[in-house]
Amino acid sequence: MPGLVLQARRHDEAGGATRVGFTASRKVGGAVQRNRSRRRLKAAAGKIIPEHVKAGFDLVLIARGATAKRPFRALLEDLKAALKRLDVWRGDDAGDAGSPPPDAGTKKVI
Repeated sequence: MPGLVLQARRHDEAGGATRVGFTASRKVGGAVQRNRSRRRLKAAAGKIIPEHVKAGFDLVLIARGATAKRPFRALLEDLKAALKRLDVWRGDDAGDAGSPPPDAGTKKVI
């Protein structure tokens, strides 16, 4: 089971910066568990998103019950896979790195 849910939506604001939000509901656990999960998501996002996400997207990372206990490398792989599935990944293999996909709707990966 993946350690996160990722939602992405293209935005048309000037500057095109990528914005990231983090959330963990009470289903994840108590306050300590939710905060730990959010911190782990922020750490994973800090390693991956600045270098590998196309500009012009709003991203929301949603913690799941497994987020706090999942190995960090697995969490990084979950995030990479979700970014690639939503076509917001900008990697070495991406041909058109800067332009967002034509679909401006919200996408969700579980």
